[in-house]
Amino acid sequence: MAFIVGIDGGGTKTAVTVAHGDQEDVLLTFTVGPINYNGGNADAITASFREIFTQMKLCCTHLEQVHHVCIGAAGISNPVVSRFLEKQVRDNGYTGPLTITGDQETALYGAQNAMQGIILIAGTGSICFGVNHKGERHRTGGFGHLIDDEGSGYSIGRDLLSVLVQAEDGRMTGTVIPSLVYERLGLGTVQEVIGFVYHKNTTKKDIAALAPVMTKACELGDVRALKLAEQCAASLFELVVPVIEQLELYESPIATAGSVLQKSPFVREALERRLAQSYPQTKLIMPVNNAAYGAVLLGKSKMMNG
Repeated sequence: MAFIVGIDGGGTKTAVTVAHGDQEDVLLTFTVGPINYNGGNADAITASFREIFTQMKLCCTHLEQVHHVCIGAAGISNPVVSRFLEKQVRDNGYTGPLTITGDQETALYGAQNAMQGIILIAGTGSICFGVNHKGERHRTGGFGHLIDDEGSGYSIGRDLLSVLVQAEDGRMTGTVIPSLVYERLGLGTVQEVIGFVYHKNTTKKDIAALAPVMTKACELGDVRALKLAEQCAASLFELVVPVIEQLELYESPIATAGSVLQKSPFVREALERRLAQSYPQTKLIMPVNNAAYGAVLLGKSKMMNG
């Protein structure tokens, strides 16, 4: 029996789907730790891949039964990443066909059930990707938290921490954000927060994990938080515009993925208002399927065309 394995490597976790190669049914789904090499820990990624192949054996007793592995991962812009990920797969004994691509492609395939349309992802990082009916592609964002990823969970977390330190030294007043951040981190002083931020073990996902604080503060009517939500939506809108314009996808629904857009109604609604003003024919939609299943679909198409 032939199996296809789809892997969606996000910034905070990796989702895996195993399906029949010639049928639509999903046999197994599970999650492991992140496999994002940019800003990630190589040993932790190695452990994640080891767990992937261990759990795969629940339905694939022999790797020869796996006819394609497709990985959609963040950070593929860095050529070192794909080589590292391939080594992880091969080191676990798989020698068959392998596709490694950006997670925006697998997310689009899953979200639209085809390699066509627009996907906007705002999770730990942020990226927008589109493909039109001619097969033309355009991508914006997704270049990492050090130089990009505006509108992402990381950027929200960073901005919340910035509000905290500005409020503590008197540059800002009248916001509940500092107390909510302290509560979320289980810390009590700005010095402890600085120690957390700059600790060698603190990762970008730890900063991104603060993003729900903004939503809670918005629910409390905090003006600063509401402004951050608007700024976040503005940044995500800036990602969408070039994709719509260059691919002429003026009426394409925009599938949304990632915790920022799916869990923060304040950001989503602010983005919807901006889209309604400039592109009234577009609308935000929830994905038809997840990115791991999108990786299965992409792997299946590669297998059929290869």
